Amino acid sequence: MKPIVPLTREVVLIGGGHAHALVMRRWGMEPIPGMRLTVINPLPTAPYTGMLPGFVAGHYDRDTLEIDLVPLARFAGARLIPAYAEGLDLANRRVQLSGGREIAYDIASIDVGITTDMPQLDGFEEHGIAAKPLQRFADAWADYRTGRDPAHITVLGGGVGGVELSMAMAHALRSDGREATITVVEAERALPDLKAKARAAVLDAMNANNVTLIEGTRATRVEADRIVLTDGREIPSTLTVGVAGARPWPWVAELGLDHRDGYLEVNRYLQTSDPAVYAAGDCVHVTHSPHRKAGVYAVRSAPILADNIRGDLTGSNRRAFNPQGDFLKLISLGGKEALGEKWGITFKGPRIWRLKNRIDRDFMRSLEKLPRMVEPLASKPTKGVGTLKPLCGGCGSKVGLRELAPALAKLGGAEREDVARLPGDDGAVLNVGGARQVITTDHLRALTDDPHLMAQIAAQHALGDIWAMGAAPQAALASVIMPQMNADMQAAWLEEIMSGAGMVFKDAGAEIAGGHTSMGTELTIGFTVTGLAETPPITRAGAKAGDALLLTRPLGSGTILAAEMAMKAKGPVVLPLLEKLAQPQSEAARRLKVAHAMTDVTGFGLAGHLMGICEASGLAAEVSLEAVPHYAGALALSEAGHRSTIYPANRLACEARMTLPATDPRLPLLFDPQTAGGLLAALPEAEAHRIAEALEDAGQPAAVIGHMRAGDPWITVTA
Repeated sequence: MKPIVPLTREVVLIGGGHAHALVMRRWGMEPIPGMRLTVINPLPTAPYTGMLPGFVAGHYDRDTLEIDLVPLARFAGARLIPAYAEGLDLANRRVQLSGGREIAYDIASIDVGITTDMPQLDGFEEHGIAAKPLQRFADAWADYRTGRDPAHITVLGGGVGGVELSMAMAHALRSDGREATITVVEAERALPDLKAKARAAVLDAMNANNVTLIEGTRATRVEADRIVLTDGREIPSTLTVGVAGARPWPWVAELGLDHRDGYLEVNRYLQTSDPAVYAAGDCVHVTHSPHRKAGVYAVRSAPILADNIRGDLTGSNRRAFNPQGDFLKLISLGGKEALGEKWGITFKGPRIWRLKNRIDRDFMRSLEKLPRMVEPLASKPTKGVGTLKPLCGGCGSKVGLRELAPALAKLGGAEREDVARLPGDDGAVLNVGGARQVITTDHLRALTDDPHLMAQIAAQHALGDIWAMGAAPQAALASVIMPQMNADMQAAWLEEIMSGAGMVFKDAGAEIAGGHTSMGTELTIGFTVTGLAETPPITRAGAKAGDALLLTRPLGSGTILAAEMAMKAKGPVVLPLLEKLAQPQSEAARRLKVAHAMTDVTGFGLAGHLMGICEASGLAAEVSLEAVPHYAGALALSEAGHRSTIYPANRLACEARMTLPATDPRLPLLFDPQTAGGLLAALPEAEAHRIAEALEDAGQPAAVIGHMRAGDPWITVTA
């Protein structure tokens, strides 16, 4: 048996910039046993700024210039935390996140880039848009291009970045057939970093794109339709873009680390004034070899950063970062032409754009076309034993209904008068001192490597059974299995788990009363939860013919999570799903206490749980595929063939008692296991529509998806 290496050290990457993305790739290629990698970034993607002008010009779509951190994190075996870092506790080695959460580290690295926001400029916050961070600017530009009125655009900043953007916008609007006036305003001399010949060539390209350059003045005020310059001139401007004055994020200077004008000072090994904290990219000042801000330096520093972090963890020697004095500058000229400059030599034309395009695409491809890793469960099966697909996290790893049902059937009825045993229902009912107490238990194999988020999802999942029976959550006992790790990490992990779960149960009105922890091979979190029912609990058995079926959450979580395990689901699909799974359903449960029958849709999928209502109530059901909501991205991933581990068992258990359309791409999602899934309630139709509308108005998803009908247990699915 291969020995298990316990976890001993935490490495935290703050920011998903170019250098950190390459460190993640290197980590996945050469993982370090016993080390856990964490990546903190507010969004599931990080922009590759080298392709921004091409996106603005219309040569690339939005996805092309986004580094997707979710599959990259999966490849690296890292947990990705979607949050903003706000500070460092250097003494206790903790990263402070937005919302008050803290993450422990042994080694940290910072790669958060810079901003071109201009808070000191009157009116810019209300009427301007910074080119960095890219995400907000890209959204604003996409929206601006939908207009048809004459465009009046001002770019504040005449460096290479501002000039490239101005020509890209001119090209895009010209391609749209839209009249445009574009002006670049530079307080000093435009393009100061270019040699004379290259500068002249770029200025000629600006003229060819009808871009006006104003030098030696600056904006003093930005209004909704104009900017005012220091010399008193007013320039019409319905889109004002800030590119000048690139600066570090203000919080970086408040970390307690040495800095130069807000840029973190790093030595030749990329260490800050605290040797346990590294930094790279545009947010740093390299003390032994200062250089201007450019993405090429972040890319070149990445292998040095990776080796030095590895060296600190393994005891090997560090390497020095010596940035080159000059590099090939490639400048987009609006259309598919570019200018190149190095060592004072200038060259331009379509071939240079193709060179830039190839370099940019090769970089992105290196972060997307990740090597296929060996799946241990699928290799060299023992003779006579089939291979196993790696288990999904969450409800995807449950035992199938066909295997579970016979075991439940053998339990028989309850022998104690104070225990109402309801095999197959969502929980047991105890009669305690005249009160009705509902009790249930559930646990989940981790579907995310973030213990805090995983605890929130597991808690919401366990509460579903209490809510489904119309009870008010009362108390919870935690059951936690963690990977083997040292004592310090045990304490840090448990702090994250209990913090995440505590928030959920407190919001639901329940208390964590205790629990049990142990260590094993992987993270598993579960809860035994009790609830108090003031009225007889809602079961699966009370549905009536004619009742409408109301579902409070979309389907498709199992499909998305299975695709994410295979590194085939995009970050903007995965992270929003995880955030939704951690959200409460208490408001929906409160409104649905009038239901005749109810269950939560979890591991057996919508079809399996609806069949449970049909069997318990002695009725048939009809479901409209058109009415069933899906999580964003789930249908496309299902059509691509992604299936959760339990999907075949779910389908086999139900489809013999279902009438299904001949072919419909939405069908597989009926058998998809749902972690922290929605509540499925049978109730009078008028009431169902009223509640669904009220929940939608409150910002919570809800849909009437079908009806109960007289007849033997059977589900008819219509398109």
